[in-house]
Amino acid sequence: MQVQEAENQIVTHYEVFEERPSDRHLLQSAVEAQRRKLGRVPQLVAADAGFYSQAQEEGVQALGVKHVSVPNRSTRSAVRRKLEKQRWFKQGQKWRTGCEGRISVLKRRHGLARSRYHGSDGMRRWVGLGIIADNLINIGRWLGPPQPA
Repeated sequence: MQVQEAENQIVTHYEVFEERPSDRHLLQSAVEAQRRKLGRVPQLVAADAGFYSQAQEEGVQALGVKHVSVPNRSTRSAVRRKLEKQRWFKQGQKWRTGCEGRISVLKRRHGLARSRYHGSDGMRRWVGLGIIADNLINIGRWLGPPQPA
């Protein structure tokens, strides 16, 4: 399963795969899905090191993404290491860490660790219902009156 998140912890896109694909091939298609749904590409794309591929990074930048915060585990380049130490890159990685928490919440709060439906269609339905429920909670929290401290 792949989950894409925007501001205020709203899931904007998800995908359930029949077989687990290599993350290295998913970055550009994720940005294209975001563009189709929201009409624009994000300013910042953040993902873990498993998503790193120079070709995918260049493809995402060609789509118009300004900042790509995906670490390269095996870099020996001083230029790349300097890039990964920049403030925007580190902030992107902090955002990504928060997204990992979102996946954990989806699994615990909405039971996405195990589908109650059978087959791939059932799994997609189960994940979709969990994401809708979580988005409703987060939208309500964002739109609701301020909570006392």
